[in-house]
Amino acid sequence: MTQQNNRLGIVVSGSLNKGVEVRLDGSTSVEDMVVGRYVTIEGKKQRFFGMINDVSLGVTDPRLTLTPPDTADPFLTEVLAGTSTYGQLQVMPYLNIGGDSASLIEGPQPVKTIPSHFSVVNLARDSDIELVFGKEDKERFWIGNPLDMETKLCLNLPEFVKRSNGIFGKSGTGKTFLTRMLLIGMLQKGACVNLVFDMHSEYGWAGTSEKGRTVKALKQLFPSKVAVFTLDEENSRRRGVSTDFVVRIGYDEIEPEDISLLRQTLNLTDQAVEAVYQMRRRFGKDWLQRTSELDDSEETKEILNQLNIHDSTFQNLQRGLNTIRRLPFIQQQASQKAVQQVLEYLGRGTHVVLEFGRYTDITAYILVANLLTRRIYSQYRERTERAMAEGIAYPTPLVITIEEAHKFLNPIVAGQTIFGTIAREMRKYNTTLLVIDQRPSGIDDEVLSQLGTKITCLLDNEKDRDSVLSGTPGKGELKSVLSKLAAKQQALIFGHAVPMPVAFQPREYGSAESYKSFQDPAESDEQAEIDIEELWD
Repeated sequence: MTQQNNRLGIVVSGSLNKGVEVRLDGSTSVEDMVVGRYVTIEGKKQRFFGMINDVSLGVTDPRLTLTPPDTADPFLTEVLAGTSTYGQLQVMPYLNIGGDSASLIEGPQPVKTIPSHFSVVNLARDSDIELVFGKEDKERFWIGNPLDMETKLCLNLPEFVKRSNGIFGKSGTGKTFLTRMLLIGMLQKGACVNLVFDMHSEYGWAGTSEKGRTVKALKQLFPSKVAVFTLDEENSRRRGVSTDFVVRIGYDEIEPEDISLLRQTLNLTDQAVEAVYQMRRRFGKDWLQRTSELDDSEETKEILNQLNIHDSTFQNLQRGLNTIRRLPFIQQQASQKAVQQVLEYLGRGTHVVLEFGRYTDITAYILVANLLTRRIYSQYRERTERAMAEGIAYPTPLVITIEEAHKFLNPIVAGQTIFGTIAREMRKYNTTLLVIDQRPSGIDDEVLSQLGTKITCLLDNEKDRDSVLSGTPGKGELKSVLSKLAAKQQALIFGHAVPMPVAFQPREYGSAESYKSFQDPAESDEQAEIDIEELWD
């Protein structure tokens, strides 16, 4: 396609803060213009790269809106089009991508001015997209295509994992699909190691597509690089999943900080949470079992009296602790510590997916994710501090993926949880988060502001849209783009890892060809041999 064929119109007005108004040429149909598409603007001294934020209609004579012409006469309509009536675009220039006064040695730069009157506006070409976002290479991973374009949109994954990030969207819009694809990208490019708390068993061995069919997940695509841990061995066996470790949690591994985060799900009062710490000081590591087993005896009344714990508070606490003890994976003594097993695999560069099987209750999810993350983060912190002090190699960057993120990061608990700490510290100890949620408005504002890159599918709640875009330059324009996304297979990415916001369609996933494109050649050959063996068995 030639530059002339790409021409849309000319700049007629605008400002740096609100963007520029573009009047479409008479030969350009307004119905072909889509919010979220990319354009280039040929200024006199600079070349700009921007995005269409709005489409509107205009007339030169207001009387035409009061007394419209006879549309039955196609000749009259054609004569008026482009002269008395015209289409108009609102375009936000984001980047300077060349020109007499611009050097691209350091790549595209943020704009600090706007194009002059009557600058020509063209549809962006594939070469323009590649100039801005780069080509697929050892660091950049192909995540999809900009809306109505065939060119590949690539994400710099080492840059992406430097900060905590978020994936948002209402139920059914493709959050799980996007998360699975990004995790595959991190494995493929070796950007980090992942610890995935897989609430619905979607990321380990197999997952589910938007159409409800089974698709390969991380373990099938990267068998030598992924370990599947499970809380529910029976469920894994029934699904035909070969697991690497069965997680069991001992009573002595549960600490007061783990119970504190469960305040809401266990319906604990503030006094009951405080009593947890008192019981820990009184009974030591055996506090959970001994507290749960205290009966209505004089000895118990004496203990409660000494600790100044009211009887109703104690009963509230016991009910909560008994809920935890009823979880099948909670045992009096665990033969192997899950934390040490996870750290061993991560230390070897193996990614860990922890499947919850049948235990999708939020109490189980919060308990296990919080318990393991606190201890793993503590180890990473020690290793990083030792590396800084001794000048040795830093641990491989770790990305921890959590679902239902608002349960861990809501304003009530975010300041007290390990997840809030990790989000605020960015990559201080080589540990970041990938949070997944359908209710970003439920996440603490401070935590949201610390997320480096956000990928959001359609959000139909006004409060959620405001929250996810909070603090983002051009929030009003991006809100318009976000609200126009399709219900499935479209998303908006913006933030630290991309030079400008991008509305895109994720790449195809689920076919044999797509699996081949995701896998390393060595892994692909190994899996082919396995498939052949299974065929002849």
